[in-house]
Amino acid sequence: MTTYETRYETGGPPATGVPLRSRTHTWQPRPEMTPELLGMSGLEILRASLKGDLPGASMASTLGFRLTEAAEGVAVFEGDPGDHLLNPMGTVHGGFLATLLDSALGSSVMTLLPAGTAYTTVQLGVHMIRPVMADTPTLRCEGTALHVGRTTATAEARVTGMHDGRLYAHATTTCAILRTG
Repeated sequence: MTTYETRYETGGPPATGVPLRSRTHTWQPRPEMTPELLGMSGLEILRASLKGDLPGASMASTLGFRLTEAAEGVAVFEGDPGDHLLNPMGTVHGGFLATLLDSALGSSVMTLLPAGTAYTTVQLGVHMIRPVMADTPTLRCEGTALHVGRTTATAEARVTGMHDGRLYAHATTTCAILRTG
C-alpha cells in the first residue's frame, strides 16, 4: 500500500511555501527459505505471489509496480509513473523503466525454472523509445523467455502504454542460472 501526503514547508531555504509531498509504502518481508518454498518451481512461486499466498518483491512496491500475470515463459508487470520518480529534467527516471523491464525479464525466466533453481541478471540491454512523464497512465511490461538452458537464459520485454498501446521501451537480458538444490 502506498500513501501520499502534501504539506507546505513553512520556513528556511530553498523553497519557502512550496508544497512538499511524502510517499510512504508498506510491504511484507520475504519469508524464510523453508523446505516448502525451496520445493516450489519458479512459476509456482510467482503464482503464489499473485494469489497473495507469498509476498511480492519489495522492490516493486518501492517503485510502484506489480506482477499481474505469470505463465510458462511469460511474466507481466504493470507500473504507475508519478512525480516521485522524476529526474532533474522533469521526466520519469530511466531507472524506473529499466527496473520494470528487468523484473519482467527475470520473472519470465523464473517461470521456467524448476524447484531448487534461481537466476540472476548478468546483462541488461535497455532501449528507451519515448519519455515517460509523471502523469503518464499505467504502463504494461511483458517479458518473454527466449532460452532457458542449464547455465544461462535469455529473454526480451516491452513496455507499452495501457492507455495508448505505444511502445515506451524494450530490453533483452542474459541471466545466469543458479542451481541451489
